[in-house]
Amino acid sequence: MKNEYKRTNTTVSMLNYHFVFCPRYRRKIFLIDGLEERFKESVLQICEQNQIEVLAMECHVDHVHLFLSALPKYSPADIMRIVKGNTSRVLLSEFSDILRSPTVWTRSYFVSTAGNVSSETIRRYVENQKTR
Repeated sequence: MKNEYKRTNTTVSMLNYHFVFCPRYRRKIFLIDGLEERFKESVLQICEQNQIEVLAMECHVDHVHLFLSALPKYSPADIMRIVKGNTSRVLLSEFSDILRSPTVWTRSYFVSTAGNVSSETIRRYVENQKTR
């Protein structure tokens, strides 16, 4: 994992965010064949397009952990709007026969910031979610 400062013409920053969010009604959508893989592909593509680095990502049956590094031009609310909105569109279009809802995700989420010291701890925690 890179713990490097991101540089632009006017800023130097290291903003790491740990997000946790759930599907609506806490449905166990990640048990659906192929959905988890498609979700992860979609997140990687969306984050790459928006210059957001995915440090770690894991899905449990009814929630998602994302550990991201972003530029200061994005607030945590902006990041969630981008990730949840775009992944919801992708998943609803490709799994429309299974997901019969206007949206996939709840409006709520958890976010915490992490500096250089605790980033490794959070990364290990997120990557070990499936083994719990």
